[in-house]
Amino acid sequence: MTFVQIIDCKTTRYDDMNRLMDSWVEATQGRRTATHAVIAKDRAADDHYVEIVEFPSYEDAMRNSKLPETDKIFQEMVALCDGMPTFTDLDVVRDAQLNKDSVRRLLTDVIGTDNAAAFGELVAADYLDHDIGNEQDTRGADGFREEALGYRRGFPDFRFTIEDQVAEGDRVVTRWTWRGTNTGEMRGMPPTGKPVEMVGTTTFRFADGRIKEGWWHYDNLGMLRQLGVVQLPS
Repeated sequence: MTFVQIIDCKTTRYDDMNRLMDSWVEATQGRRTATHAVIAKDRAADDHYVEIVEFPSYEDAMRNSKLPETDKIFQEMVALCDGMPTFTDLDVVRDAQLNKDSVRRLLTDVIGTDNAAAFGELVAADYLDHDIGNEQDTRGADGFREEALGYRRGFPDFRFTIEDQVAEGDRVVTRWTWRGTNTGEMRGMPPTGKPVEMVGTTTFRFADGRIKEGWWHYDNLGMLRQLGVVQLPS
């Protein structure tokens, strides 16, 4: 279970505190167990700071606290604070990655369907799509939906399998596997009846809760080879 520690303190020496944290990060390289740290400043009080540190588990946090560098930095941090900092230990019981969930829904349930309402929920009307398989970018949610329908016509049974996802800020990166059987015409090519498996990665940028922009990178050449459309010299 993911574990989060909240450190609450007051200090008028934040620059010194920040340099202290940089020193700890450098000194514990390769041994610390913290995976994510956020320091936030109280908008209502210039001397009030809150640090949120995430660990894979409580046990990992305890190993981190036992590092000699952690104890040394803590003592120096206390000296910089106006009073003793407070610590709150939290077990994470829900971690809703909303943008990741939206991408997962788009790839596994919506893309390749003619469900304009579902596309409208997930994809911005002025969406911009960058696809290595296209000479020009696709603009608009409707254009994106139509392009996906073209793949559905060529591969009626196609499906995405989500292999991995990483989210940071307004971006979600998804590594996926795409599978389908070419039983329909696509882009002027007659059906081959052959199954295809292709791997790729898509980065989506979000704005106002919807997917605003996308970058697709995938093994297009590998797909064409599986279809027998392209043959490389031996």
